[in-house]
Amino acid sequence: MLRKSLYLLIAMSMVLWLAGCASNANQAASSGGGGADGSSAPKAITIAYSEGGSTMDPAEASDLTSDTLVLALYDQLVTYGTKSSEGGEIANTEDIQPMLAESWDVSDDKLTYTFHLREGVKFHSGNPLTANSVLFSFERLKNSDSGSFLYGMSAIDTVTAVDDHTVEVKLSKPNHMFLQMISLYNFSIVDDVLVKEKGDGDFLKTNAAGSGPFLLEKWDPATEAVFNANPDYWQGAPKVSKVNMKFTKEASNRVLLLNKGDVDMAIEIPPKDVATLQSNENLKVQSNASNRILYFAMNNNVKPFDNPKVRQAISYAIPYDQLINNVMYGQGKQMKSAVASNTPGYTDAGYNYTYDLEKAKQLLAEAGYPDGLTFDLTLGSGFQDWADDAVLIQAELAKIGVTMNIVNVARAQFLEQQREGNLTAYISKWTSFVNDPGYHLGFLMYSKGSSNYMHYNNGEVDKLWEQASTEQDENTRKELYGKAQEIITSEAPWAYLYEYNRIVGMNKNISGYVYYPDEVIRFYSLNKQ
Repeated sequence: MLRKSLYLLIAMSMVLWLAGCASNANQAASSGGGGADGSSAPKAITIAYSEGGSTMDPAEASDLTSDTLVLALYDQLVTYGTKSSEGGEIANTEDIQPMLAESWDVSDDKLTYTFHLREGVKFHSGNPLTANSVLFSFERLKNSDSGSFLYGMSAIDTVTAVDDHTVEVKLSKPNHMFLQMISLYNFSIVDDVLVKEKGDGDFLKTNAAGSGPFLLEKWDPATEAVFNANPDYWQGAPKVSKVNMKFTKEASNRVLLLNKGDVDMAIEIPPKDVATLQSNENLKVQSNASNRILYFAMNNNVKPFDNPKVRQAISYAIPYDQLINNVMYGQGKQMKSAVASNTPGYTDAGYNYTYDLEKAKQLLAEAGYPDGLTFDLTLGSGFQDWADDAVLIQAELAKIGVTMNIVNVARAQFLEQQREGNLTAYISKWTSFVNDPGYHLGFLMYSKGSSNYMHYNNGEVDKLWEQASTEQDENTRKELYGKAQEIITSEAPWAYLYEYNRIVGMNKNISGYVYYPDEVIRFYSLNKQ
């Protein structure tokens, strides 16, 4: 009996010791995390990504994973509200909500914005977030290599600290996109005191200096990134104690991991695998209409595409239904404007490009090519749908006497050639992080746009864009952008292909996913039952 009691005491001691170890391990791993609902059990979420990112510096981030790292670690002055759509939550880009700025005033001439910062907000270091932090962050962005163009597009003239918690931003001209732009991750507010102590340089490339909902535990671009909940976050601790980002390059492996339950979520799911994932009763697939578009660009400066009738002929020869059904498996929709259809101010006015080979032949003859023509399409690697699209389009063009030679190049080489602006034709995609026609057309269709690589140049479109960019009346602005879209569509500098759906697969016990135009997952809203 004594021996039995002794064994019982030893067993109880072991249980208590193990419980204590487990508690300590959890505290060390999650910085005291546990669900925001008060439960002591840690809630870790694992998400499969394709790439490991290149930087954690908000001013330099320019790829999906780097952007995700930034938004886990940092806050911005303002953010988007959300709304329900198609059975899920999406960002409401027309609803700007307070974040680090709890309120703001706008002058009558729309040139001065006065932001009132929340008091008591601290960076992960413990340093207070002040107006000087905002000035420092904006100045870094202004002088950055990657994000400086956004600073320029925002039309910021001066940034002044009125006092410790008040910032005045003056614009060089009215800009209806200003608040949307400063909600982007590039405008994140960094710990000015810490960065100055460490020496700016490359410190923020691999180190965090934010006030955001998560703390960095580890980042290895080759394998994973690990974040722990910030228990002192000013909006309240996250609902999950840990987020693991697993970098898995092959899409088939991401799908396999999700199907087996080895990860909780996976992004960049191939359209062909959606049906398989939907058949798994433990999973759900969120497929949102995005503003990511795919287009067939034609160099408007070189023959044969300096003739709009040739460009229109190509547009009539695209097998749109095949692209949507056979390549995208229904996970997309036909594109009918240079602007995505879920962008405020979108119009398909002037769109007539149904699949019509006879019409295409007629236009080629009118353009002086009754016997057809030959051109090269440069195709960058890395996207299976682009390659499949090119083969289908090549076959249809052959039916109207057009020989399209597909020139395959590595992704890096393609991007370099695209930037040089000398390609005759190419397939490419674009995502507008600011969901506004001005942002989209300003980059791609304005004659001075930095991404107008096919050299589209129309004086009337330029004038409409310039008018709209400073027009404060929303209805008038949309009318101006609508006219610009109609002209662009009629001149066909691109053949419009399709708009992608943003596909995210997840376990059914995951909630809180919200789709944003930049396609970055905000970890703070996630929960795991």
